[in-house]
Amino acid sequence: MTDDIDGKRERHRSVPSTRAGRLAGFTRLAGGVAGGMVSEGARRLVAGERPSIDQLILTPGNAKRLADRLAHLRGAAMKLGQMISMDAGDFLPPELADILARLRDRANFMPPRQLDKVLTAEWGKDWRRQFRRFEPRPIAAASIGQVHRALTSDGRLVAIKVQYPGIAQSIDSDVDNVASLLKVAGLLPKELEIAPLLSAAKQQLHEEADYQREGAMMQGYAELLAGDERFVVPTLDTELTRERVLAMSYEEGRPIESLAEEPQEVRDRVFTHLIELVARELFDFGTMQTDPNFANYRYRAADERIVLLDFGAARPVSPEIAQSYRRLLQAGLDEDRQRVTEEAVAAGFLNAKAVARHPERVARVIDIIVSEMASEDRFDFGDRAFVPEIRDTVAPLIDDRESWHLPPAETLFVQRKVSGTALLGARLKARVDVRRIVSDTLARTE
Repeated sequence: MTDDIDGKRERHRSVPSTRAGRLAGFTRLAGGVAGGMVSEGARRLVAGERPSIDQLILTPGNAKRLADRLAHLRGAAMKLGQMISMDAGDFLPPELADILARLRDRANFMPPRQLDKVLTAEWGKDWRRQFRRFEPRPIAAASIGQVHRALTSDGRLVAIKVQYPGIAQSIDSDVDNVASLLKVAGLLPKELEIAPLLSAAKQQLHEEADYQREGAMMQGYAELLAGDERFVVPTLDTELTRERVLAMSYEEGRPIESLAEEPQEVRDRVFTHLIELVARELFDFGTMQTDPNFANYRYRAADERIVLLDFGAARPVSPEIAQSYRRLLQAGLDEDRQRVTEEAVAAGFLNAKAVARHPERVARVIDIIVSEMASEDRFDFGDRAFVPEIRDTVAPLIDDRESWHLPPAETLFVQRKVSGTALLGARLKARVDVRRIVSDTLARTE
């Protein structure tokens, strides 16, 4: 995942690269949150209020502390914050959702001395001789690395992604520390078994930190999309790529979200291509790039092509998961609400206890989703009027901890791509015939 620097607040901040340094960062965060709780509690008690623990934790001040500290630590800590904001943004308290969303727009990057140290370790002390020009100011910054533009000695314009020092070694401890903070804050209930999810998150983050693997996945996507003139995949530079440096052809393009200013027909056409890509990933390729961050897409107006970036989160999709989505989507197309419920439970989206304990509310949510899907009109991603109704309907399920449930980790990764793509559609206010795309894809891939 990469975040554009142009047009956003930027600053040099050294990445804590030792385990002790990163632990100290978490300790300061915990202390700051605790201090914020005390001051907020005192303020409310003086005002005659009796605040609940979640009201004390989810204050704007504490949310800002969380975002600032995770942005400074970067790595797995920042990545988890970004995941939370994209996956659950519609259902978080507005203050927390707004602050965490800033993690998708942070543009902190390494100071020149720290950057030079990483590149010297990967390329040797004379690394600059490989280039006619190497731009020290990154063109993008992310949770795991930052991207520089360079001109090689033989005249090729390339993009160089440089991994932050110590990030790969800190993944396991970062994930555990973030989970501990959420548990202490009461945001993760003791009844919820999150160990499998944490294990899967660690595995994926280790994969994202493996730049050799990412290069291979990028080459794989180039092969899968060969001949498809709608998309551009950068070309891997194998000579310059190392364990902590990923080199590829530099591809021009503007931020995909800037299309929000384009005519409706342009937005609809481009987003239709992206929806069709998700369908092909799930049912054709058996491989999916599961990080839907907006910065992973660029739009090249010159030839109306979509540039695809960042393949660190690309992963195989098991036939079992694809089949569970097929059955669920087919039930939706058939408008068979009972079958949708059954398939949602079988796929792990719904807890059987939730269906048993809150049958009317579950039925209402299913009815809203199926009705939206069944419409013959193009789906208007900009019209999110149904989201508050779903949120209000499921609120008692969220309060009922016996109904809480985590889907299988692999399903969550796929669903993250699906829901994140929908968020991009909402940003573009695109209108797409989703029913046709789903129906055609299922029929074609039987």
